[in-house]
Amino acid sequence: MKKGIIILLVVVGVLLLGAGSLYGAFKSRYNNMVYLDEGVKEKWSQVENVYQRRSDLIPNLVATVKGYASHEEDTFTKLAEARSKAGGTISISEEVLNDPALFKRFQEAQSSLSGALQRLMMVTESYPELKANDSFLSLQSQLEGTENRITVERKRFNETAKEYNFYIRAFPNNIFANMFGFKERPYFTAVEGADVAPTVDFGN
Repeated sequence: MKKGIIILLVVVGVLLLGAGSLYGAFKSRYNNMVYLDEGVKEKWSQVENVYQRRSDLIPNLVATVKGYASHEEDTFTKLAEARSKAGGTISISEEVLNDPALFKRFQEAQSSLSGALQRLMMVTESYPELKANDSFLSLQSQLEGTENRITVERKRFNETAKEYNFYIRAFPNNIFANMFGFKERPYFTAVEGADVAPTVDFGN
């Protein structure tokens, strides 16, 4: 009788130890997923910040250029339309990170805005007085820095998203990821000419 009780206690102890180990492994993997996912969201917020910074610079840029090239209305109109589509004041929820189609549209809108800015810069080449304007030179420096920062933050986002995506896809993490709704995050993909920051040389 005592021997049977001892065996039962041993079996129960082993099961409890096994359950404890399983719980520990489960908890560790879940917490790692949360940590990596928060990293992706943090990098996304940095991407938003630099795109917002660029959007905020555009009205001042247009106002300065209009002072010297007011008749370039078509260029200004296209830039305004592109800025509007890109979200004049960017307010993009995390829904974009959960929907590859929305993410793609966001990227396309920002690329369109980059193209419109490039066209505006080409227009300024015809106005030497504009290129000597102090306000214009200041905007040049700020816009160049912002475009470079966009490239950097997009790269950092992709690197963080890649680490997260690999972790949740690896076995057995993928089982836990599916159970708790952890989904892959989309990447910024290269578009034609995206290997370098958009040209914003004002012809100094």
